[in-house]
Amino acid sequence: MGKWTRRAFITTGVLAGGVLAIGVAIRPGNRSSKVAGLVAGENESLINIWLKLGPDNTVTAIIPHAEMGQGVHTTLAMMLADELDADWSLVKMLEAPAHPEYANYALARGYTLGDKQFPSWLLPTVDGFFLQATKMMSLQITGGSTSTRTTGQSAMRIAGAAAKAVLLQAAAESWGVPVSELQAKGSHILHDSSGRRAPYAEFATQASQLKAPVMPRLKNPDEFTIMGTDVPKFDIPAKVDGSAVFGIDATVPGMKYATVRAAPVFGTRVETVDSESIQAMPGIRKVVNLGDAVAVIADSYWQASQALNQLPVQFTQSADESRDQADIYKQFANDLDAATATGKEQTDFRSGDTKAALANANRTVLAEYRVPYLAHATMEPMNCTAWVHDGLCELWLGTQNPLGFAAEVAKAIDFDIQKVLVHNQYLGGGFGRRAFSDYAIQAARIALESPYPVKLIWSREEDMRHDHYRQASISRFKAALDADGKPTAWENQFTEKHDPVEAPYIPYGIDNQYIHFTESKTHVPWGFWRSVDHSLHAFFTESFIDELAVAAGKDPYRYRHDLLAQATRFRDVLDLAATKSDWDRQLPDNWGRGIAIHKSFGSIVAQVVEVEVVEGKVQARRVVCAVDAGFAIHPDGMKAQMESGIAYGLTAALYGDISIRRGAVAQSNFHDYQMLRMNEAPAIETYIINSGESLGGAGEPGTPSIAPALANAIFDATGHRIRELPIKLHDLRKSNLEAKDVA
Repeated sequence: MGKWTRRAFITTGVLAGGVLAIGVAIRPGNRSSKVAGLVAGENESLINIWLKLGPDNTVTAIIPHAEMGQGVHTTLAMMLADELDADWSLVKMLEAPAHPEYANYALARGYTLGDKQFPSWLLPTVDGFFLQATKMMSLQITGGSTSTRTTGQSAMRIAGAAAKAVLLQAAAESWGVPVSELQAKGSHILHDSSGRRAPYAEFATQASQLKAPVMPRLKNPDEFTIMGTDVPKFDIPAKVDGSAVFGIDATVPGMKYATVRAAPVFGTRVETVDSESIQAMPGIRKVVNLGDAVAVIADSYWQASQALNQLPVQFTQSADESRDQADIYKQFANDLDAATATGKEQTDFRSGDTKAALANANRTVLAEYRVPYLAHATMEPMNCTAWVHDGLCELWLGTQNPLGFAAEVAKAIDFDIQKVLVHNQYLGGGFGRRAFSDYAIQAARIALESPYPVKLIWSREEDMRHDHYRQASISRFKAALDADGKPTAWENQFTEKHDPVEAPYIPYGIDNQYIHFTESKTHVPWGFWRSVDHSLHAFFTESFIDELAVAAGKDPYRYRHDLLAQATRFRDVLDLAATKSDWDRQLPDNWGRGIAIHKSFGSIVAQVVEVEVVEGKVQARRVVCAVDAGFAIHPDGMKAQMESGIAYGLTAALYGDISIRRGAVAQSNFHDYQMLRMNEAPAIETYIINSGESLGGAGEPGTPSIAPALANAIFDATGHRIRELPIKLHDLRKSNLEAKDVA
C-alpha cells in the first residue's frame, strides 16, 4: 500500500483555497442496491449500506473494518445500535466485503477535515467526493486509531439514526398517525395513545424504499443507552472456544502449501536457483522464482520448509552488504551535523526566537537520544491462501486493507480488480504490518504457477527479517532554562519524519520552540508501526522534559503540571495519573517512579510506572494509566487497548532491537527478538476521563507514553539516564553504575 497522508490527500485537490472544490454530480445517494447481493440474505432488508434487518427482527451492522483484537466490530456496532434504539441482544455484525462501495469515505473525510461541519445541502456532495476519492485509492483501511472517531461518528451513528427515522416514517404511514406520536425503543415502534407496538422488521421493506435524512438528529451523551456501557465483545466467544478463523486457519479443498525465502539484503535479487536439487524430496511440487524471493510448493508446510532450507540459491550482491547498524547511526549523525552546518534543516515547527533565548539562557541543557528499528512481530506470521481459477483470483487472509489488497494484487498479476476476491479473516495481530500487501502478492503469483489453491506461510524467520520496520532515529535537544529552572527555549532536531505530523510537538508552555528534521534514508523498508512516529517522539520529548526537571531541581510531575497551565485538558489527565499512583508515596529501596504524557490520535494518555531494579534487571511492577479520549464508547474495550498498548510498548522499550549486520536483519526469532512475558507484566490500572471533547482513538495511544515513563522510573531508581533504547543494552548493575560515576 502506498503511503497515504493528510498532506498528500489535501494536495491532490480535496481542498482549494480552503473551499471544497467538488460537484453535485458525485453525491453518493442510496447505494444499497449495489451491494445487497453481497451482504443481504433471503428476506433480509438492507435499510442502508451499513444496516440490514432480518425477518426475526435482528439488526446486523455492516462494519468496513478488520478485527485484529481491538474490538472495532463491537464498538462500531454499538454506535449504530444506540442511535437506532435497538435491543442489543438482537444486534449482530458482518464485516463489509472488499467492494468499492465500502471504501472508507468516512475515514478519509474525518482524517482530512476532522470535525468540520457542513450544511445538510452540501453534506451529500462532501461525502460523495470522499467516496469517489477512496474508491480510486481502493482505501478500506483499518489503522491510525481512526475507526471509531471517523467511521463510527460519520457513518455508523448516522446510519443508525437515519434508519430509525425511516422506520418511524414507515410506521407512521402504515398506521396513519403522525411521526411525532411514535417512538422507537428496543427494536420496536411504539404508539402510546393506541397501545400499538410492532417490531422494526414489520416496516423494514417499506423503510428501505424511503429516502433517509442526510443529517438525522444524533443523541446527546446523556441519552446513550448502549454507548458507554461494557457489552460483551462479538469476537470473544469464538476466540475462547477455538472456533475463530484467522488467515492461517483458512482451508480450501485440494490446497497445497508454500513457503518463501527472500533475498537477505533488501533490494537484492535471485541470481541462480537449483530447482532440480530438491525435486526428489517427499511432497515437493514446484519451485517458483519470484525475482526477489524463491518459493517452494509442497503437500505440507513442513515439506516445503525442509526443502527450502536445502535449496541452493544465490542472490545478487549490493553495496549495502557492507553496512552495519553502527554505520547507519553514523550516517544519521553526519546528516544531522551537515544540516546544521549548512542551514538546510527542514522546519517542522517554529515559534518565538529560540536562537536569542538560548543565547541569553541562565543554563543550557543538551541531550541526544536514539532508538532502533522495530519489527511488528505479530503472533500470526504473514500468510495468504490464493486460488487462481476460472478467471478469478481468490484470497483468504487477514489484512488491514481488503480493498487495497485486491487492487494491488490485481495490478501485480495483471487481473481486473473485480476478478480478485478477498475473503478477510480475523487478524492474529496487525499493528500496521498487515497494511502491506507483499505477502498477498507473493501468494497470488505462486498460485498463478499452480493448478491448485496454495497456502503461503512465512516462517517466523522470514517474518522477522522481511518486515516493514519502524524507523531507527537520532533526536537531539537543546533547551534554555531561566534562573528559576523554567524552560525559555526548546530546540529539537531529528532524522526522518513520517506521520502524524504533530508527533514531535509538545504541549508545554515554552514560548520559543524550533523543531526541525533531516531526511536520512537507508535501504531498510519503512512501515506503519503501532502509533507510528508517536512511538519514538514521546520517548524523546518526555525523556528530555524529565531531564529539564532534574536540571531545575524540580519534581518531574509538578514541573510538567506547571508547564501545562494553559493546556488544562493535558493537566487534568496528568493530575489524575499522579493522584491515582499516589505519586508522593515512599517506595522501597531499588524502586523508582516515572511519569510521561503524550497526545496521539486525538487521545491524551498519561502513565506512571513503578519499577524495581535488582542486580541490573528491570521489572516494571505497576503502571497507572489515565486517558481522555473524549468519550469511551466501550470502556472495557478502552481499558483493554490501554493494557495492550502498554504491553506492546514495554516489549519494545525493554527488548525491541532490529539491527542491521552486513546489510541484512540480524534477528530471526523470539530468542533474539524477545517479547514481554506474562511473569514480567506489571499490574495495570486504567482510569478514563470522559471530557466531552472530540473522540480520540484507543488502539494506538496507549503505546507512546510507556517507554519514557519506564526510562524516567529507571533514572529515579538508579540515577542512570536511558538515552538509547532498548533498555537491555544498558548494564544497570549497581557496581557498574558506581564505576561509571567514579570514571
